[in-house]
Formats: sequence, C-alpha cells, structure tokens
Amino acid sequence: MRNLSLIILLAFGMSSCGVYSFTGRSTLSADVKTFSIQNITLSAPSSYATLSQEFTEKLKEYYQRNTKLKQVAQNGDIQIEGSIVDYRTDGVASSASGDKAAMNRLTIVVEVVFSNKFNEADNFEKDFSFYLDYPQNQTLTEAEPTLVPKILDQLVLNIFGDTVAKW
Repeated sequence: MRNLSLIILLAFGMSSCGVYSFTGRSTLSADVKTFSIQNITLSAPSSYATLSQEFTEKLKEYYQRNTKLKQVAQNGDIQIEGSIVDYRTDGVASSASGDKAAMNRLTIVVEVVFSNKFNEADNFEKDFSFYLDYPQNQTLTEAEPTLVPKILDQLVLNIFGDTVAKW
C-alpha cells in the first residue's frame, strides 16, 4: 500500500509540472495551437507514385488523433515538411549455399524539416529511416503491401516522438 501511495504521488507530481506526460502526447508549450504538414515530396528513385501522398496523410492523421492542435494548410505554429529521399531493397542474409540472399530488406528514408514558432531550439532537419526484412522468395512487389504501411507507421511514430512527444 505504501508503494502504491508513493507511485500515485510521483505520478501526480510529474504530470502537474508539465515536463513529462505519461501518455507521451505532448510537451509543447500552451502557445502552440496549430500544426501544418506540407506534402511530403518524393525524390527517391524506384518507389511507387502514391508513396508520398500515403505518408503525408498518415502524418496528418496521427497528429490530428494524438494532439489537440488544429491543422492548418500553411504557417502552423509547428510545421513539418520533408521528402522521401531513399527507398531501397538490399540483400541482408546469405542462404545456406551462400550465393544469394536469404532475406531482403526494404528501407525507407525521410528527410524532415521541423520548425516550432514558439521555441526555435526545437527546430531541426533530420533523416528518419526504418526497414523491414522479407524472404528472398518474395518479390518486392509482393512484399510492399505488407511492409510499406508498417514502415510508414513506424516513421510517423519516430517523427511524432521527436517533434511533439519528446520521447
């Protein structure tokens, strides 16, 4: 019982100071009311045409669901823009015979520019990347419908974590 009281006291104290959020939802100042996410461009060769649109929509939806910020078309209090700069597949594990890869890896890299009108110290330009592996006996075209949404979801989480949640 004593430990429970201590945990509750610590939780109340940490959440009331505004420095940490147990939900991880936001550590932004109260002045930040809006966000804007410009269309993420596609500069990576060998990717499919709708990738940038899918990624942009996932970002916007995640910020709408997980913050109280209002989305605006331009000049939000926090702004995100960027480009998908790499979309590649590589062999990552040798087969038993050693002559070809047993697993392939799909990697997506997004260059993000983040700005916060109320706290310029938060501003950054950074690459975010994530990958997933798939079996050698599967083509990239076969693997993309499963891998790409998972990779994009993780990229969204990583960007959100570095921009709003400060995980």
